[in-house]
Amino acid sequence: MSSRARRARRADPTSTDEEQADATDLDLVDDEELVDDEELEDAELVDDDEEEELVDDEELDDELDDDEVVPADDHVDDGEAAPALLLVGLGKTYGDLPALHPIDLVIPAGQAVALIGHNGSGKSTLLRMVSGLLEPTEGEVEIAGWPVGSVPARATTSFLPDEPVLYDDLSVREHVEYVSRLHGGDGWDDYAEDVAVRLGLGERLDDLPARFSRGLRQKTSLLLGIVRPFSVLLVDEPFVGLDAPGKATLLELLDEIHGDGAAVVVATHDPEFVERVDRSIALRDGELIFDGQATVGEVLRLVSA
Repeated sequence: MSSRARRARRADPTSTDEEQADATDLDLVDDEELVDDEELEDAELVDDDEEEELVDDEELDDELDDDEVVPADDHVDDGEAAPALLLVGLGKTYGDLPALHPIDLVIPAGQAVALIGHNGSGKSTLLRMVSGLLEPTEGEVEIAGWPVGSVPARATTSFLPDEPVLYDDLSVREHVEYVSRLHGGDGWDDYAEDVAVRLGLGERLDDLPARFSRGLRQKTSLLLGIVRPFSVLLVDEPFVGLDAPGKATLLELLDEIHGDGAAVVVATHDPEFVERVDRSIALRDGELIFDGQATVGEVLRLVSA
C-alpha cells in the first residue's frame, strides 16, 4: 500500500475530542474502586457466550488490515459504502439570477470525475457548495453519508480552490505542518517532503509562499491539499498557472490518489486529465447537460458549444 493510502486513514470522524477525553476519563479509577488480585481471580467476568463473542471479536480484529477504514454502520447500505458525494436538488441563486439550477448527482466512493464547462457555467459554485464554503439556496449535500458542513464531512473532504489561500507569515514547511495536523495528519513527514520535491518546491520549503509567483503558489496550495488526510478531493482548475513539469506531476499525483481509493472531482477540461477519469459531468449556464463517459473530442465540443 502506498504512503498516500496509509496517510488517507484518519481518526473515526464520529468521535469528537470531548468523547475521546471522556473515554480517557473512564480509564481512570479511584483507589477505593480497585479490586485486589485475589478478588479479581475469584470474580466471574464473563459467561461462556460472552467469552465466545470476545474471541470472535479478537479474530475479526486480527483479520482487518491496519490501514483499512471501516465505515460506521449508519453509512453502510447492504455492505456498500455511502457515496462520496450525494446531491439532491442542490441549487444556488443570487436574487433572480440562477448560478446553479437544482441538480441531483451521486458520485460513488473512489470515482474520478472531470467537471467541465465554460467560465460561468456553475462549476466553482457547485464545488464551493459541496465543500461547505457556500450556502445553497435549496437542496441537500452529503459527503460520505454525512451532511455537508458537519465535522465528519469536513474531515473527509479536501478542497483546493482556483485561487490559492495562504498565510502571509508561514513558510511552506510551516504551512504543511499546520494544515496537516489541523486535520489529524502527521504534519511534516517523508510523504510531505516527497510531494514537495516532486512539485518543485524542495528548495523553497523555508520560504514564504505568499511571496511566490502564481505558479509556485498554486503548487504550494496543491501540496497542502494533498498531504492532509481525506477520502474526497475537490479541485477547481488546478492546471492554471502550472508549467509543463508541474502539470505532469499533478496528473501523476491525481492518478495515485485515485488509485489509493479516494474520490477525485476536478473542474477542468484539460484533455490529459479527461482521458484518465471514470466520468465527465458537464454544466452550461448552471444546468447539467451531460453526465457519463466522454472522449476528449466530445468534452471539447461540450465546452465550446
